[in-house]
Amino acid sequence: MAKKISNGSQAPNLDSVTVHDQKVYRGAGGELHQLADGETPVLTTAQGGPVADDLNSLRVGPRGPLLVDDFHFREKIFHFDHERIPERVVHARGYGAHGYFETYESLAAYTKADVFQRAGEKTPAFVRFSTVAGNKGSADLARDVRGFAVKIYTQEGNWDLVGNNIPVFFIQDAIKFPDLVHAAKQEPDRAFPQAQTAHDNFWDFISLTPESMNMVMWIMSDRTIPRSFRFMEGFGVHTFRFVNAKDESTFVKFHWKPKLGLQSVAWNEAVKINGADPDFHRRDLWQAIQSGNFPEWELQVQLFDQEFADRFDFDVLDPTKIIPEEILPPQPIGRLVLNRMPDNFFAETEQVAFMTQNVPPGIDFSNDPLLQGRNFSYLDTQLKRLGGPNFTHLPINAPKCPFAHFQQDGHMAMRNPVGRANYQPNSHGEGPRESPTRGYRHFAAEEQGQKVRMRPESFADHYSQARQFYISQTGAEQRHIASALTFELSKVEIPAIRERMVSHLLNIDETLATTVAEKLGIREMPKPADAAMPTRQDLEPSPALSIVERGPKRFEGRKLGILITDGVDAKLLRGLTDAVIKEKGIVELIAPKVGGVEASDGSLIVGNHMIDGGPSVLFDAVAVFASEEAINDLVKEATARDFVADAFQHCKFIGYNAAAMPLLAKAGIADALDEGVIALPGDDGLAAFVSKLGKLRVWGREPSVKLGKASPPLE
Repeated sequence: MAKKISNGSQAPNLDSVTVHDQKVYRGAGGELHQLADGETPVLTTAQGGPVADDLNSLRVGPRGPLLVDDFHFREKIFHFDHERIPERVVHARGYGAHGYFETYESLAAYTKADVFQRAGEKTPAFVRFSTVAGNKGSADLARDVRGFAVKIYTQEGNWDLVGNNIPVFFIQDAIKFPDLVHAAKQEPDRAFPQAQTAHDNFWDFISLTPESMNMVMWIMSDRTIPRSFRFMEGFGVHTFRFVNAKDESTFVKFHWKPKLGLQSVAWNEAVKINGADPDFHRRDLWQAIQSGNFPEWELQVQLFDQEFADRFDFDVLDPTKIIPEEILPPQPIGRLVLNRMPDNFFAETEQVAFMTQNVPPGIDFSNDPLLQGRNFSYLDTQLKRLGGPNFTHLPINAPKCPFAHFQQDGHMAMRNPVGRANYQPNSHGEGPRESPTRGYRHFAAEEQGQKVRMRPESFADHYSQARQFYISQTGAEQRHIASALTFELSKVEIPAIRERMVSHLLNIDETLATTVAEKLGIREMPKPADAAMPTRQDLEPSPALSIVERGPKRFEGRKLGILITDGVDAKLLRGLTDAVIKEKGIVELIAPKVGGVEASDGSLIVGNHMIDGGPSVLFDAVAVFASEEAINDLVKEATARDFVADAFQHCKFIGYNAAAMPLLAKAGIADALDEGVIALPGDDGLAAFVSKLGKLRVWGREPSVKLGKASPPLE
């Protein structure tokens, strides 16, 4: 037993410290207790009650629903939800837009949800994209999960599909969410690093949490550095239920598929974008909507019954697992279009309140323990952030359908019940009444089991899908995962944590583990981490998991940056601009001065950027159109050389005219030209050049430039 050694007035502000060579810890009242050799303090609630299990929520049987009398989970999540004010604890940096959801065909056979009953019906929607770990002032291109939260204002109440751009999550049980976020955020003693997981605490937690290994593969992939909100997928993450008018249930997983295809940036590129434009994603969404190029996603669903769930290789209630699209192809059921920016960022984007428990009749929950915990938690969060229970009075959160209830008063109440009666039942004949026919009814699932804290055995395979994700990537994407792991773990100061992570990687892919270990300088490979279940080798690659395989194959919605000088060939510039616009792409001009240049025909062409403010990392492809008279001045500009060198290093397509060749030489790439560096107008014409841009990258160039390392040497 620990021995009390002082009163609270002498207690330092630490939970565990060394005083006079004695290991001590602070008790609930602030007093110090001495620990015996080898003794560890017992984890307790804030009331001082010892905790028996901090890994699992209380539920009915191993796969049953969570129970309200889990006071430990309630206290833990309650405190976590109130740790920050007024900024969101997670997803603090966000950007939103208005739009609509359009239903393709009636889904009455599967769900009675009103939004899915009538083909062609458009329902108002608001979407907020966000990063998870960074604060409000962090940069857009952090390596991070992206929130993809959709609020659809249906005729039977608001439906919030609060998801991410990754279909799995770090943890299986919501009781560990505070620990995950604490570990991912800035380390509390030093308050850095900001918007990064490249530090000891995060990887210490992850390396001790095998269930996170599938998510590790996703977050170390290019999925966490998307080129644009417009070019990333969204997922509901959890398994939900559709319930039809006959009270028949069908399991459903939700997917948002971007019309313009998937695209990400390289890490070296992301670092430079954050320096050049930390609002890169915000600006991209703003410009797209303001120009009328409205972003669009298709809502697709994976529908399955209990029989499929029973025979599927993994538990559909496990939020760290997916159902591969090759096994269960998603079916398109509608589209989401964003066509209007908020009138005021704070009033709408900052004050919008998403809650997973907001579902209309016809959509219900599964017993996914992470989903059930989120349903419990989000209401607390809104109460803390928005100051009281009346956050639904804010226009961005208010339903757009008729609503009536007896809730009254409270902080900043903007409406109250009208009349004498503010209760029911009442004999005054006033106010609303419940409707057994129209009202929300949960699916009558039958549940039984002991009251326990435990995980089902069907949640125990932590490596097989992680391996499947990795082998589903192209060679370039696999290299990026290895580089990301190496970078992140290189920032970890404690060698044991690095080695522990490598031991997990050995259960995923030996080549990946060896590559990371060698780059980290680990001299002796650790043993593979103990696994509750062996890694399955029979899971086939899933091409749907690869960004490159799911790329756009066209340049629509992308941006070509053209570096121009005085004397630029006006006809050539017009021709390339017209060819890009024909492919629904965007052209922006970079000039030595933002005021523009004088073209060969004497016209003034105004630039969108000056060279210092328009680096090639801001564009999906580049071109250089110079004149012989101006090229000598251009090659003296370091930023102009970087413009070309970075584009080459980042495996982008580069077009150039003959007069621009000295700049290519000065950038160190004249002797390394490949199929992605193309002289213009070229034998096949400008349209042929633009058609090639849909590939977005020349990945065959990557091994020679060692993407992520130093740029090619200058002459």
